[in-house]
Amino acid sequence: MSKAILGRKLGMTQIFTEEGKVVPVTVVESGNNVVIQNKTVESDGYNAVQLGFGEVKENKVNKPLKGHFEKAGVSPVKFIREMRLADASEYKVGDTIGVDIFSAGELVDVTGTSKGKGFAGGIKRHNFARGPMGHGSKSHREPGSTGAMISGPGGRVLKGKKLPGRMGGERVTVQRLTVVRVDADRNLILIKGAIPGPKKSFVVIKNTVKPGKN
Repeated sequence: MSKAILGRKLGMTQIFTEEGKVVPVTVVESGNNVVIQNKTVESDGYNAVQLGFGEVKENKVNKPLKGHFEKAGVSPVKFIREMRLADASEYKVGDTIGVDIFSAGELVDVTGTSKGKGFAGGIKRHNFARGPMGHGSKSHREPGSTGAMISGPGGRVLKGKKLPGRMGGERVTVQRLTVVRVDADRNLILIKGAIPGPKKSFVVIKNTVKPGKN
């Protein structure tokens, strides 16, 4: 990973290209990411940079984090992530990273927490097919057989079996999204297509691990 930045998803809109084509984009507000800690091979066994973003009231920060911020000499932030950047040694504690590290046309991977859907059945959660609706069937939207290991003494359902349950609220990464525009004056990044999470949720934008061709 050569570069990354933290941001907040503002929502989706659309813009027009010079050719008059409509492009759906997600607007991400990034602002200045502050370097809270710099980890090196000598001290920690690997190279990484701890970035922080987002304002938070000081009375909302617990004592361990408060001491961590005071040691770095930075203001408290709400969103913290550790990024293993290739050039981590170039950053010093207190440095800021802006949206200008990316440019239009670059491919990025965006990581966020998907929207929580609550408890969902197998059809919605795993795209199961429904059962017959007629001919006396009583299994319309049930998951069906769970396999042979459910029967007999000590029978159980195998771990990972696809069944109804809580849907969403998981860490999701969408790869190979195109940066359409970077507005350094307003600290905005416009990314083509949709990214994980609801509005106002925090996301991580990093250069893609699958560059290939645009």
